[in-house]
Amino acid sequence: MRALGLLATAALLAGGATLAPGQESRGPAADGSPAWFLQIPAPPAVTPAVPKRTTVTNESGIALCVHSTACDPVHGGSADRGALARVQWKQMGYVFSYPVPLPITDDGGVYHSGVPAVAMDSKDNLWVFQRNVAGKPQLFEFNASHKLIRTVGDDVIAHQEKAHGMAVDAHDNVWIVDADGSTIKQLSPKGELLKTIGVRNRRGDWNETKGQRLLWQPMDLAFAPNGDIYIGEGHSNESPNDVESGDPANTIGAARILHLDASGKFINQWFGNSVGQGKFSMAHGIGVDPRNGDVWIGDREQYRLVVYSRDGKFKKTIQMRNLMCAIRFDSHGDLWVSSGQDGQLLRLDRNGKVLGAIGNGAGRGPGQAIETTYMAWDSHANVYTGDTSVGRVTQWSAPKK
Repeated sequence: MRALGLLATAALLAGGATLAPGQESRGPAADGSPAWFLQIPAPPAVTPAVPKRTTVTNESGIALCVHSTACDPVHGGSADRGALARVQWKQMGYVFSYPVPLPITDDGGVYHSGVPAVAMDSKDNLWVFQRNVAGKPQLFEFNASHKLIRTVGDDVIAHQEKAHGMAVDAHDNVWIVDADGSTIKQLSPKGELLKTIGVRNRRGDWNETKGQRLLWQPMDLAFAPNGDIYIGEGHSNESPNDVESGDPANTIGAARILHLDASGKFINQWFGNSVGQGKFSMAHGIGVDPRNGDVWIGDREQYRLVVYSRDGKFKKTIQMRNLMCAIRFDSHGDLWVSSGQDGQLLRLDRNGKVLGAIGNGAGRGPGQAIETTYMAWDSHANVYTGDTSVGRVTQWSAPKK
């Protein structure tokens, strides 16, 4: 394995990439963590031209990310995330497959667009949230045999401008998050719309004293054992239609956590825009620890986890080696994260130590992902995840004991 790893690293370096002076390219298994190596991308054959843009909007005219270093370069940002070296961890022995037949394909049989989120209900029914063009369905339910049993169209949920996170609550209600559309919708187990939080295509701050209940870049949500709702907002600080928008209802421009009770009543919110411990520039993933109610935040571009108590008091920050894209706790209460564009799912202890990994790394090949996302487990301990750039759902089957 070590010889193969060295050959792979040599090949990558031969492609034109280089390590920084003194930079380690690999590390052995140690102290309960698996071995790791550094995946260095080869340079592109052709350097794409980056258009100069001052404002980028979605189909509904909502301004997208242009002021943050986390923005895609095509949209005016400065970060070229595709050129970064990425830490890869030795896998745990899971076997991958693609069992879910997504129904929306182009004429060549290729799925239209990525799958940012999946979720599992108590009957092992898998819900899949896909990014599709207006008029094409984006939400699907598959039974335990992976047969499509329900499609929820725009007539129920309206077009989701940017499908993002999703979760199933204790009553098998399905919650979907539209990042650019600025809403979170609750659906019944039968796919009926029950509730909408926020106002569609009206991005803004939640100000309870003014009766203003708007969302700003909602990314994901998680439920406490008592049913309370925690919403992670903020793909990146200082997005264009916030602090510089001139909109008095949308002025904060910082990543934040919104805490509501099970009925949607406001309890608390806290922000990540100040200097000091416990701050975060992004709330891309969020999870509630079933053991003590702590709220875990995935600050993706800063490669860190930030932990608060259930009432919003800072507890600790954990610096990681990978992007922290999504956070979930499995049925045993174990902590998992997806490493986003690093292409893996990682099992961690509560101090952030990597205990195991699933996935063949970043890419479009078998068992790889351009960006691993929100994950779910069935009752047989199989793990499911989507890919924001590749329209497929991957099932990772646990090794047989």
